Amino acid sequence: MNGNEDYKRAKQRVAEIRGFYGHVFVYVIVNLGLFIINILTTPHHFWFYWPLLGWGIGLFAHGFSTFGTHGIFGKEWEEKKIKEIMEKEKNKNK
Repeated sequence: MNGNEDYKRAKQRVAEIRGFYGHVFVYVIVNLGLFIINILTTPHHFWFYWPLLGWGIGLFAHGFSTFGTHGIFGKEWEEKKIKEIMEKEKNKNK
């Protein structure tokens, strides 16, 4: 049963990552389109950066929720650091 739970968690994680990259793709395409519209319609007044900035804050939050808890200080980092410290202590006591 544990293997099935691991599979479900891994599948959910992949869905989260895929969702984030989909968000990045749409962000780039839409904001590129807004930039082009801005340049073609009102080249003397730049406004495209406002939605870029606003949506960018949302994208940052999405990225942090996707990778922030699993990234630098996530469970994998913690396990690696524990092993590293244990190894240092072991070598220190020799």
